[in-house]
Amino acid sequence: MVHLPLLRAGRPYRSLTTQVLRHVRTGEPVAEVSQANPGLIARDLAAVGESRRALHDVAAVELLEICRKAAALFAGAELPLEPGGDLQGPEDYIRQLSSTSGLPESLCRFNMEKVQGALDAMPDILSGLTRGLDLAVLDSGWVWQDGRRLSYVGQTDALGAILPSNSPGVHTLWLPAYALKVPVVLKPGREEPWTPFRVVQALMAAGMPAEAAFYYPTDHSGASEILLRCGRSMLFGDANTVRPWKDDHRVQLHGPGWSKVIFGEDQLADWEGHVDLVATSIAENGGRSCLNASGVWMPADGRGTARKIAEAVAERLARIPALRLDHPDARLAAFTRPEVARRISETIDRQLRIPGAVDLTAEIRGTGRVAEVDGCTFLLPTLIWCEPDHPLAGMELLFPFATAVEAPRGELLSRIGSTLVATALTEDRAFERELLDCPWIDHLNLGPIPTSRISRDQPHEGNMFDHLYKRRALQTGARAA
Repeated sequence: MVHLPLLRAGRPYRSLTTQVLRHVRTGEPVAEVSQANPGLIARDLAAVGESRRALHDVAAVELLEICRKAAALFAGAELPLEPGGDLQGPEDYIRQLSSTSGLPESLCRFNMEKVQGALDAMPDILSGLTRGLDLAVLDSGWVWQDGRRLSYVGQTDALGAILPSNSPGVHTLWLPAYALKVPVVLKPGREEPWTPFRVVQALMAAGMPAEAAFYYPTDHSGASEILLRCGRSMLFGDANTVRPWKDDHRVQLHGPGWSKVIFGEDQLADWEGHVDLVATSIAENGGRSCLNASGVWMPADGRGTARKIAEAVAERLARIPALRLDHPDARLAAFTRPEVARRISETIDRQLRIPGAVDLTAEIRGTGRVAEVDGCTFLLPTLIWCEPDHPLAGMELLFPFATAVEAPRGELLSRIGSTLVATALTEDRAFERELLDCPWIDHLNLGPIPTSRISRDQPHEGNMFDHLYKRRALQTGARAA
């Protein structure tokens, strides 16, 4: 059984308190993970300014090169788990990640490539986040650009990151902080300590100052300590987790996405060409991301077209089987706690007793929603046809789950609610204008782009640069000019 230590300003530390991670299928121990208590975290972060200075001394262009080198190391090198102990190669990482998170190895590899791609494309990512700002401003504090003097000041000595276990791809969101010269204080998800640890090891091996590396597996009190001690943080979790921090401007919240595919009236006649895109938006990456569509919203046309669309999407989803985690075609993730899967399914069934909703995928499969395969428990993809006011219309769950909703065209956008990503299938310029003006859509895809696909030069949720830096007015005398 391997051991994952804490990283305290880059120094590995084996804690007296540990947590054992077990294989999702066999229950056998896979790893022992050191745990950080709030007092240790507080002591370390009291001196985090020194870590910021170590990172600040590295030129921005050099940090981009470090990220590029780290991309290759993350995807291909044997990296240490602890000094003098086990090394972890890429296949070890994929196998260990799958064994504790329930994500099939095929999706672990898919997400590994996503993290590698983000590290490799860091110049493009920063260009999007900074809107093309000359990164020399991070070295000198101000630059001349486009005939103007621009200056930015940092808002924190460290970025706290309270991370989830749902999908490794989420770790691409905090990576830019290192290239922006801000150390990251990582609290990994319980079942997914692997990816953030391996990323940091790859960055240090590529030349990042070790002082910038903080890695603290911990409990809720330790997570709160990080959020309170760091001037800026990212918090991932469900609605209950993020709610207490919603009024704290220092904490960037990443809760449920409620992402959606929205049909325009002009696309109803050609709906068959969009079925695969809708199914992909719902089911890609095992349906585990806030980018996955949890709603398909369609205008009523009086001819039952919306119901036909929903039934066709349900047919696609019902074909996705639960397979063993090492199967090359596996597309669904197992639940690490089988009782959670059963409880979720029971919740859906209770809501289905309320008039106005029907499980289209269950009708097609003719079987239950819970599946047991190779000792693992899965929830099969589910598409619910429901009315706009039904409780299921606003539900998001950690598997390929979505509701198909029909509403009058004039009410469509007023009913969709908070939406992280909306893919709008329309060529109607008037409807496009309404979508562009819709204040509760955060990320808008105009045209046939799955909700799960993001552009590296566009912020995914919030803007890391704006979170970490503030523009300020700067005037200089003749000597500085």
